[in-house]
Amino acid sequence: MDKFVITGKNKLSGTVTVSGAKNASLALMPATILASGMYHLYNTPVLQDVLTMIELLETMGIESRLDEHILTIDTSRISKYEAPYELVKRMRASIYVLGPLVGRFGRAKVSLPGGCAWGPRPVNLHIEGIRKLGADIEIESGYIVAKAKSLKGARILFDISSVGATGNVLMAAVLAKGETIIENAAQEPEIVQLAEFLVKMGAKIDGIGTGRLTIQGVDELHPADIVTIPDRIEAGTFLVAGALAGEKNGIVRIEKCNPQHLGAVIVKLEDAGAKINIGENWIELTPPEEIEPVNVTTAIYPGFPTDMQAQWTALMALSTGSCIVTDTIYFDRFKHVPELVRLGANITVKENVATVVGVKKLTGAKVMSTDLRASASLILAGLAAEGTTEVLRVYHIDRGYESIEKKLQALGANIRREKYDEF
Repeated sequence: MDKFVITGKNKLSGTVTVSGAKNASLALMPATILASGMYHLYNTPVLQDVLTMIELLETMGIESRLDEHILTIDTSRISKYEAPYELVKRMRASIYVLGPLVGRFGRAKVSLPGGCAWGPRPVNLHIEGIRKLGADIEIESGYIVAKAKSLKGARILFDISSVGATGNVLMAAVLAKGETIIENAAQEPEIVQLAEFLVKMGAKIDGIGTGRLTIQGVDELHPADIVTIPDRIEAGTFLVAGALAGEKNGIVRIEKCNPQHLGAVIVKLEDAGAKINIGENWIELTPPEEIEPVNVTTAIYPGFPTDMQAQWTALMALSTGSCIVTDTIYFDRFKHVPELVRLGANITVKENVATVVGVKKLTGAKVMSTDLRASASLILAGLAAEGTTEVLRVYHIDRGYESIEKKLQALGANIRREKYDEF
């Protein structure tokens, strides 16, 4: 097993390039099920979750090759319509194959998902949405078993805006007969790109980027190519790294990003005292003289993303006062807090609210990753801590950050990857 060993207090400056978005890739890849042929997904990140999705698609007879961040997919030989537990348990996004399989083939058998180790993320919105399109769905021995002679358009209202459910129902609806309207649809950039990809494949979708999607079903789709959008969460993580451990009066420059996808994060960083300049596809940050305490409440896009909550908590641990961090998306997403406390942070959690009282310094210690974004927060805290921090179980971070240690090294961080025996 791997760990990161970090010697803190090295000041960061320089340029880092953002990879393609994990959450966009994990939606685009299953969308290729919808039409037979060859696809090229450019700017695909080399991540464990992407490799798991490739493995899942290959069990269905789909051929894939990932080379130099170009993912080539051939869906002309699909022969199986099942997503087995052995793969789905490793990644919740595996459920994205449900909609395309039912939409194109009228059947699917998908294991109930696993993935991150925190909080319930129910799949009922996915199931009910596809059921409204006319599929017969049962839960049998831990599997979602769906059958449909043909899907028919329907009006679907999500009680909660859900990225996964929006994507899944959207992929099923593009081949359904008639009109489908999805109300309270997710508006995240990853869903916008999925919809744009489906349009390139021949789908008819209006309202892209809004909370109301209108889909006119078509008889068939065709293959297409697309360039994956930049990962906004990776970009936000490096911005927080610059604010937390950046060189005084220095600049951390984030390249190949989309600043428009990071509006809420940028505003909050400026509130915390950082100076930020923005270009078409780059962001420059100069760290604050002192980190001002800033309250954050997570929200659906374009609000402050829940995937940045842990990193923000780490930043606020070294602020000059106290603040409140509230997660309204996932109530149980504070597993990083006890580990930050091991580094000297003063944080208390009650239900879905963390109260952070800034301290003058953090001190290196051995800490353990519990999920993807928690891992990122511990690395950021380790960069700012005095002494040596060891972050264990970094397989979590490899799910969503491509070579994060190498990118941080390029900014001047003293971080290295080492093998260790856990037990």
